[in-house]
Amino acid sequence: MPGILIVASALEGSMGRSSVELTGAARNLAGPLSLPMSAALVGQGRGIGQAVETLQQYGVQTVYRCEHPALTPGQSDAVLAALDLVVTKAQPELVLISADTVGREVAPRLAYRLRAALATEVMSLAVDGRAVMARRQVYGGRAIATLEVTARPAVISVKPRAFDVPQPQPVRGTVEEISLTIDPEALPTRVREAQSERAEVGLDDAQVVVGGGRGVGGPEGFKLLEELAAALGGAVGSSRPPADEGWVPITWQIGQTGKSIRPNLYVAVGISGAAQHVAGVSGSRTIVAINKDPEAPIFSLAHYGIVGDFRQVVPALVAKIKAAKGA
Repeated sequence: MPGILIVASALEGSMGRSSVELTGAARNLAGPLSLPMSAALVGQGRGIGQAVETLQQYGVQTVYRCEHPALTPGQSDAVLAALDLVVTKAQPELVLISADTVGREVAPRLAYRLRAALATEVMSLAVDGRAVMARRQVYGGRAIATLEVTARPAVISVKPRAFDVPQPQPVRGTVEEISLTIDPEALPTRVREAQSERAEVGLDDAQVVVGGGRGVGGPEGFKLLEELAAALGGAVGSSRPPADEGWVPITWQIGQTGKSIRPNLYVAVGISGAAQHVAGVSGSRTIVAINKDPEAPIFSLAHYGIVGDFRQVVPALVAKIKAAKGA
């Protein structure tokens, strides 16, 4: 039966937050469009069973379980092969996929194969009649475009952290095993080695993030930010210039061409507030800006601002936080 199909990724052996966020995005559409919700669960490992239960806890009626050793991080060709089988069977009206490393590559290729409409890097979804209204950033985050998706089928990639994790809505769902025959050696591209930087873990899900910009001055400045993040129990990120300069790993980059985050607290240190960076942090609950330039654009976005040299401000904050904790 046609409906809304989300692509749930368990390529690393367990399902991540982005897949759960997609259930919230799908539920926003499923009610107004009177469509059932299903999921293509792609991956491998012992976490697959738990992923099925999680999807059903969040309202997914049918889970198409696609398990194969070739479904590993970065293997977009293997993911596409699995989704080919699922969409042939499910015939969905809408496919929602996370705009992560794999999703960014798979979404347009899947849309081409389905001869489907395509909307990418979507930040919000709504329904107007039978049309899906998809909002996305354009011009490097300087403007928002609203796309009216009327064609069916349609493939929509959703930016991670664009949606909150929804409240559970358990259903008694069904699970359909999809038999996959994938020859890793026959895939057009193969991932031989995957590397992760030390700060990549935790940045996506951190409730507190301390971000540094060009104003931090270099790698040494980020050591102060790491102290502040440690005191707050958070993670460290950066705007694009420090990543481009090699001061920090590229996986720390937050913004239009990096990660999107939605922490409870974001502390922007030495960040001017360019639109490209703002695009990745605008979902933060509270934003604190530290900058020596009182005219920096970041202050127009921040809920609280401190004008001063971060080399003096950050150590003072760390001392206050430790004192408050009795450390």
